[in-house]
Parts: sequence; C-alpha cells; structure tokens
Amino acid sequence: MHQSIKMPLVAILRGITAEEIDSHIPPLLEAGFEAIEIPLNSPQWPLSLARAVASYGNKAIIGGGTVIDPGEVEKLAGLGCRLIVSPNCCPEVIRAALRHNMQALPGCFTATEVFAAVRTGANQIKLFPAALFGPGYIRALKSVLPADIAIWAVGGVTPENMAAFLQAGCTGVGLGSDLYRAGQSATQTAARAAAFVQAWRRHQKEAV
Repeated sequence: MHQSIKMPLVAILRGITAEEIDSHIPPLLEAGFEAIEIPLNSPQWPLSLARAVASYGNKAIIGGGTVIDPGEVEKLAGLGCRLIVSPNCCPEVIRAALRHNMQALPGCFTATEVFAAVRTGANQIKLFPAALFGPGYIRALKSVLPADIAIWAVGGVTPENMAAFLQAGCTGVGLGSDLYRAGQSATQTAARAAAFVQAWRRHQKEAV
C-alpha cells in the first residue's frame, strides 16, 4: 500500500452503515484519500464493504479492519477487498491475506510482535495505539527494523500531531475517531478530511 498510493492516509470508518457509504466515501476521495478501512465491528459490515468495493473499488484501496480470524480474511477476499487491517499480530491472518494477494497491516505493540509479523511475511506494520508510544519509540523501532518495512501510526493521530509521526519515520497514518465517528454528517467528514489533508501537505512542504 505504501508504494501504491500518493497520500498515505487510511480513513477508518468504524460504525458506518451501508446506507451511509455513498454519503461519506465520496468526500474522502475528493479530499485525496486513497485507502478506506471499514472495521468488522461495524453494523452489517459485509453490506457496507460490498457497496464500497462495488462503487469505489476502482478509485481507492478498500479493506476490512479489526480482522482477527483467518476465516474473516476469506470472506473479505470474496467481497473483493484488497486490504486487511488487524489490531493484533496474528500469523494466520497475515498468511491468509498474503495468500489472497491482499495487503496485510497487522497491529503491533512491541518489537517482539513487529519482528514476528515480519517473519510471517508482512512488509508493513500498524503501530497501535501510536499515541501511547510517541515519535521517540518509532525512531527507536526504525533503527532496528529492515529499511523496507513500513510503519503506519494508528490510534490517537490528529491533524496537530500527524507530522511528528511522519517525521519520526512513519510511512503513513490510519485515522479513526478524529476523522470519522459513527453518526456524524457527511459535511463533518468532509471538513475533518480536509484538515488532515492540509496537515499532510504542510508536512510535505516542510520536508522538502
């Protein structure tokens, strides 16, 4: 994923319903988002993901989040999803995702979990919850990881602190409740998406 999208921001739409897909995903795409995650603890997630893939799968990487069982990977593959995001490091889930040529983003908390995921075949890691670690931990982790392993900061990332995670070496970030909360309006989604995109662009300018 980190090699296939220009703006490495993953929109996490926890709690979204199938009826809301066509209201909230378009403003995200218009803002520049290219990756959408719908967690499996959302209501009727198979319907939501099926609609998202059918309508927007050619414009963004659509995937499932909070995936903790390899059987769920099979269901997501059948729906046409291309991304598997987990809150934990489960080798069976990683292997199932890679078997289906899906991108695996396992959740890791410690260096032990990170290297277990890498040994299983993952080339990108979801550092979760990132806000509890801070940029200093990411710098330390990057110093011992292979250079081609991407770290995505997820959990507590805001427009105000996003640049610090990127400067510490993260390839990208996953954006949850500071971007989308169940029940919010599409106008709110558009405004919050714009704030994150503006923060990303500021970071890009400053990094040059």
